[in-house]
Amino acid sequence: MVSTVDPEARHVHKTRSHQQDGFKAHLAVEPETGLYTALALRPGAGTEHHEAAVGLDLLAAEDTPVDAFGDTAYSTGDARQALEEAGHRLFFKPAPLRPAVPGGVTLDDFVITTTATVTCPAGHTVPLSDPGGHHHQRKASFGSLCTGCPLRERCTKAKAGRILTIRPHHDLLTAARHQAAHDPDWQAAYRRWRPPVERAVAWIVHRGNRRLRYRGTITNDTWLHTRAAALNLRRLINLGLTHTDGTWHIAPATA
Repeated sequence: MVSTVDPEARHVHKTRSHQQDGFKAHLAVEPETGLYTALALRPGAGTEHHEAAVGLDLLAAEDTPVDAFGDTAYSTGDARQALEEAGHRLFFKPAPLRPAVPGGVTLDDFVITTTATVTCPAGHTVPLSDPGGHHHQRKASFGSLCTGCPLRERCTKAKAGRILTIRPHHDLLTAARHQAAHDPDWQAAYRRWRPPVERAVAWIVHRGNRRLRYRGTITNDTWLHTRAAALNLRRLINLGLTHTDGTWHIAPATA
């Protein structure tokens, strides 16, 4: 808790090094028009308020598959599986891998086979353990195989050797990283549609509206929806919205 007058205000970690205080606003935007299609304001703490969990709610009302774009916070394995099963095509930027040794080998340099074995870049192969723990992770322990390995200094600092942790949805996340790094169509689409979404975020917080004026999640969530509705109306007017004979119309675009 960061406020004595608003106990629902929490510490917000955008990244490991970037901390804010207050709430998180989540937006779904149609990038061609800049219209907000769904919004949610949530406390900053709690797994149920994580971007990936709220992102599923934002897309729940879509009755047909869409091309969904998002940053790394929305790109968890659980979220990717749920959205792909719903038929959506994902353009979520995958989280980068952090090597155990700066500049060294990463998880993607290991080969994980369908026979539940893991082979390291030096060619050593070990079995994967059965899923265990709350997160159903599997582990591959290289132990003494790391002794004298020419790649050890680039692979691990652990005295007992490298232990590799394989989390659920590993294949989904590996495929996502490969697509983002090597698929030019994916890269072009992400570069094309990210700026309109960033612009829509900037409209929401323009003129000091990053700072909330109310207390509590419900009140501030109501404010967020009201502001987005006003911005949508402004955008529709700019797109040619008119009121004629008792009905609303958007003038068709002319060549």
